[in-house]
Amino acid sequence: MGVAGPFPSYAARPPGPVMDRDEADRALARLGAEHEAIETSLLALQDHAGRRLLEGAELTGVTRERWSVTEQSITLLWSYFDAYAGVLHQAREVRARRRHPNRDDLTALTGLLRGDGVTVAHGAARPDPSITGPARLSERFTLAELVNRMNELYARSLDMVVASDSVWSAMPARIDLLAAELRRTSSLAHSVGVRPGEHPSGDDLESITQELATLRVQVISDPLAFWLPGPGSSAPGGGRPDTTRYDRAARALEEVRREIEAVLAVRQDAEQRLVQLRDVLSRADRTLAEARSARGEVLAKIAASEVPAVNGPPTALQERLAAASEYRRHAQWHRLSPLLETLERQAEEELLRAREQLTAVTAPLAVRAELRGRLDAYKAKVARHGLAEDPVLIERYDAARRMLWSAPCDLRVAGLAVQRYQDAALELMGQRRASGPEDRWGR
Repeated sequence: MGVAGPFPSYAARPPGPVMDRDEADRALARLGAEHEAIETSLLALQDHAGRRLLEGAELTGVTRERWSVTEQSITLLWSYFDAYAGVLHQAREVRARRRHPNRDDLTALTGLLRGDGVTVAHGAARPDPSITGPARLSERFTLAELVNRMNELYARSLDMVVASDSVWSAMPARIDLLAAELRRTSSLAHSVGVRPGEHPSGDDLESITQELATLRVQVISDPLAFWLPGPGSSAPGGGRPDTTRYDRAARALEEVRREIEAVLAVRQDAEQRLVQLRDVLSRADRTLAEARSARGEVLAKIAASEVPAVNGPPTALQERLAAASEYRRHAQWHRLSPLLETLERQAEEELLRAREQLTAVTAPLAVRAELRGRLDAYKAKVARHGLAEDPVLIERYDAARRMLWSAPCDLRVAGLAVQRYQDAALELMGQRRASGPEDRWGR
């Protein structure tokens, strides 16, 4: 409250040395300034918006309990202030008797300003013991003690009022803004078929609506339940509103809003995505058909080779794609959105599997093509070195070629035949290279 001590008090016998005139005048001036500061603080507390709201609100919980105590404290503060003002008035009357006070006047002033003659009667309505200590009909103070007591009561009362007002100033407005955003999101959700009982996001919106309504009622009736005192802060109102539940509701609404935006995006590009899905599944189907055809060719042309079976067309995905088309036709966007995401992933996986099956099925043909290519490559190399008419090479080439160009082809035997031709060619070309410079090849 901006008050200071210590202060003298009244007693029949003054405590300590009697004050002289200058000491008495300085004490009266200080107490007069202090009286004005205390009065200003009490009037400010009386007119505080938070206190007026507390008086008119239907309070519950911890706020109701603390406001009951605070009301008694404010009433007691005015009683203390009246007692303080009464002693100050008496002291001023004594000082006004003479320009130069005599010994009796100074003794009386000393007793008033330093003694413990300030008596405060509590009347029939005794204050809570937590305010004044053990229950008493009246209390006696020195002015310094009285000011200290007023400081304590004022700080506790102001802390309660400021904390309540801070919560009321911050929380209901934020809750109302979030509730307005919730209404807009709910309207948008309803337009795309996201409703409670039909879609998880619809259930979430209903839950958030109930939570915000409950939260607002509780904040209005029990603001102190949503107040976090500042750590180590002794100043009145030190702390901040507890927004944990509000923040949780805001995060949940943001998640639902993103879900609704995803559904809206589905509504905008559903046809394009369905066309792309059909294209991917069609490519997978064609790839599987090619794999089945290739498997028949492999079985007819390649002997002693294990050829994996080929899956049938992705009929299950086709059926789900048909269901997605129905959802689009009936504007069931909330059902179409998750189905499209699943179908897109599964269609890509199906196309990849079809390609892998085609690769696995045609692997024997690829091996035969590689052997044919290697055989022809060595024949060309042999011709460049003038060995095309060598009878051994001709014999081995013809044997390998018959195996590779006949059906069914035994890849293992054909591979050995190609290797025999390759070994013979390398041996003869090595002999040519060693016989002289004129036989160098490929240099």
